[in-house]
Amino acid sequence: MDPCQFVQIVIGNLAIRFPSTSDPGSNPGCYCKIRFSDFPHQSAAVPVIPHDANHPDGSVQTVSACFNLTKTDVDRLARPAAKGNRRPMLKIDVYSGGGGAKGCGFGWSGKLVGRVAVPVELSQQEGNKVRVMQNGWVLVGERKKKRLNPQLYLSVKAQPDPRFVFEFDGEPECSPQVFQVQGNIRQPVFTCKFSFRHSGDRNLGSWLKFVPPFLNSSTMSETSTSRSWLSSLKADKAHQRRAQVKERKGWSITIHDLSGSPVAAASMVTPFVPSQGSDWVSRSNPGAWLILRPGDGTWKPWGRLEAWRDSSCDGLGYRFELLPDAGVMGSAGITLTQASVPTRPGGKFTIDITTGTSPAGSPNSSFDFASWTGSGSGSSTTSSGSETGWWPGLMYKGFVMSSTVGGEGRVSKPVVEVGSQHVTCTEDAAAFVALSAAVDLSMDACRPFSHKLRTELRRQSEEFVV
Repeated sequence: MDPCQFVQIVIGNLAIRFPSTSDPGSNPGCYCKIRFSDFPHQSAAVPVIPHDANHPDGSVQTVSACFNLTKTDVDRLARPAAKGNRRPMLKIDVYSGGGGAKGCGFGWSGKLVGRVAVPVELSQQEGNKVRVMQNGWVLVGERKKKRLNPQLYLSVKAQPDPRFVFEFDGEPECSPQVFQVQGNIRQPVFTCKFSFRHSGDRNLGSWLKFVPPFLNSSTMSETSTSRSWLSSLKADKAHQRRAQVKERKGWSITIHDLSGSPVAAASMVTPFVPSQGSDWVSRSNPGAWLILRPGDGTWKPWGRLEAWRDSSCDGLGYRFELLPDAGVMGSAGITLTQASVPTRPGGKFTIDITTGTSPAGSPNSSFDFASWTGSGSGSSTTSSGSETGWWPGLMYKGFVMSSTVGGEGRVSKPVVEVGSQHVTCTEDAAAFVALSAAVDLSMDACRPFSHKLRTELRRQSEEFVV
């Protein structure tokens, strides 16, 4: 089945220059709020350049914001305007001061410099065509003051971003089917099997041969051995016995293709335990999942998900790391995303590296807007499962995946979107499906321990350590 058609509105290459009569010292920094239709607004820093500069620094061409449109969104916005209605506009409010780049959209409060509006034409968005709607200088504010108006350099594109969409037919702990969705067509592609590891699997002994030594916690040395990691786990277990706390442990979910072959798995490798004197799992001691893929007759680690209860915003905090291949066992993982999802209404878990630097964190890794064509140039993982290069998936960039996460205590059937350029085989898609299941189950694992879990999760999962 073909992927679903999504469209990205990409905004980049932002820069602002003020007229020569302005005092450069009076413009220490700028930022903007970018709005499009009824989507949540986005914020970005806007560098100030000399008034006689003709173009922003070509070596720092960046993507500052991106709006993702489904086919339904495109059809709605591209519908011929009724009398009195206007075509959709991208609106940019530019502010000076207010904390400059340090604020990056979090509570900035500066002086409004002016507004810019760019018409967005979607009616002719077809196939693999990229439509450039703006690329150059525009006046900021009302044109009657154009001699004194600052100018904003701005690039705007609309480009295709096809994605595979998967939908769980039930809650992950109920071992549901997973369907691929395209419009009104739903086709089964995977089955899930939720289970508890046997209590005899002491300290994850049966899993250690698959787990690199750096995977236990952020406080462990990158050069630790699996023996020292096992000792640390035993010490943690002893501390838990002394404290007589509850823990949620041993959950796992395996993704099978329609032939019944396992193609991905998520296993809880660090129990979810409340912090001392608290009823919640804290950020300083998160629970963790290992996302695994089959290879060479065994399971191989692909990613690690940590989760905790974020008390500052009453949300599910999470961090996901992509793990190195077997050739660089002593290296740390690459953090692809770290954020939170509200526990009440729920929200989305997202890996989207469209704005900002690449996972490798190279000083020269800013995305080149001129060559930006969607979700990136693809993964280094081949269809045979072999991996090339230093990192498996070093080329992850742009939109990678998203998954809906149900609010605490609510029925949750995750819907997963994966950028088509990151799916070269069944195992690629299954790994993202397993990750989405782990995120959804983490919402339950991080519930206050004074609350009971659902029946499907209570069997041997929440134990009183004695």
